[in-house]
Amino acid sequence: MSNAIKRLVLGGLMALAAAFPINSMAGDTLQRVVDFKVLKVGMSANQPPLTMVNREGGMMGFDVDLARALATAMKVKLEIKAMPFGELMTALEDDKIDMVLSGMSITPQRTELVSFVGPYMMSGKSILTKSSVLGNVSSADEFNRKNLKLLALNNSTSASFVEDVAPDATLVKINSYDEGVAMLIEGKADAMVADMPMCVLSVMRYPEAGLITLDRALTVEPIGIAIGKDDPQFFNLVDNYLRAYEKTGVLGKLRKKWFEDSSWVAALP
Repeated sequence: MSNAIKRLVLGGLMALAAAFPINSMAGDTLQRVVDFKVLKVGMSANQPPLTMVNREGGMMGFDVDLARALATAMKVKLEIKAMPFGELMTALEDDKIDMVLSGMSITPQRTELVSFVGPYMMSGKSILTKSSVLGNVSSADEFNRKNLKLLALNNSTSASFVEDVAPDATLVKINSYDEGVAMLIEGKADAMVADMPMCVLSVMRYPEAGLITLDRALTVEPIGIAIGKDDPQFFNLVDNYLRAYEKTGVLGKLRKKWFEDSSWVAALP
């Protein structure tokens, strides 16, 4: 987190913590956070610019900064649990983590299992490809062809999207975006369906690879923080902080840092 953003975040956290105190009537998740003074946040660590690993092996990204702000407001230590995206929901249901903060789209199916705070940003599906034809599609049905091999992150809305709109194509589920980008560069797949920011970043990171993405996303998706369904007090606490961050401009500063300023790309491996 930059010094300017850190000052902005930390400057208001003491007041926020006083305004929204952690009380003794906490549910299971909130009580665990209070008792152990640790906020365990699940992330894929491979969804730039939301979560990623820098060349020193540390975590960075929009979601990382937001998780740090939440932990600081709660006056607890942040513990990031990195795991494949497809394992995050199960880890939350098994109480191995207290929340998922990893570019997770809010869907009816997921909301049957967990509660979502937010959305804190909007995203949408795009495709990453080396094909000039696919790079100019304007609707999903244009890549519903039997001869196409499409990549998507396992257990993601991107995979569900391909299954719904391109059933004739061959879907290959991958465990990380790095794996998918490598397959595209090596010519082992035709395109990868992913969130728009990730596609744009991949084009920036590998300028010599001939990768292209769409000018406009194919869908619009709200992104939220997933927490357990049975702890309304914890939901209320996180929701209050998130609303405060939006009103005080903290989220706006983070969006500018990670989505408008590309200088952080130099810290990637």
